[in-house]
Amino acid sequence: MAVIRVNPTRMELKKLKNKLNTARRGHKLLKNKCDELMKQFLDVVREAKVLRRKLESSLRGVVEEFEYAAAETDPRVMTEALLLPGFEGEVKTTTRNIMSVIVPEFHPTATGPESRGGASYGYAFTSPSIDAAVNEICGATEDLIRLASLEKESQLLCAEIEKTRRRVNALEYILIPQYVETIKSITMKLDENERSNLTRLMKVKDMMLEGKRAGEQK
Repeated sequence: MAVIRVNPTRMELKKLKNKLNTARRGHKLLKNKCDELMKQFLDVVREAKVLRRKLESSLRGVVEEFEYAAAETDPRVMTEALLLPGFEGEVKTTTRNIMSVIVPEFHPTATGPESRGGASYGYAFTSPSIDAAVNEICGATEDLIRLASLEKESQLLCAEIEKTRRRVNALEYILIPQYVETIKSITMKLDENERSNLTRLMKVKDMMLEGKRAGEQK
């Protein structure tokens, strides 16, 4: 591991120790954040999986009903029946904060005279299959919007998890080891300098004692 190039002084050693403590606290917080984000992500994915299976089954039935209707109804009558929308709707968007991740939430609302039914045509000349298909699609609209909200939420959470993991790995495998190695290197140099100074002082002391003894003998 590369050592950070700094002057081997006690002041730099103190600064590096403070940075190491800060990096370790940040690593712990980011690790906890990553774990919580992963938990939230898995909950969203499970809900989206269940909802997707429900919608796939529902839409599969819609396709079958339309196929039956196409076989039973005159194409012109079927086209005229489906020409106008059964209801109008709007989707209101709000946001929610999940561990500093802003995720959107979609809230559909239906308006218009046919908002409770879904069909904009009379039932006299249409097949029951097409009526069932239209009602099924109208019932699935809210689930489709909810699924879109969940998938967008999972994408945002996934991106935040990836970014947080990169930061955790950078702290764990690069920055913190660099601080540790640099602190170790500076400590060794300071200890070596201290031993050198001690040896020099002892040598000076011995020279002074020898000089003193030599003066007494004269």
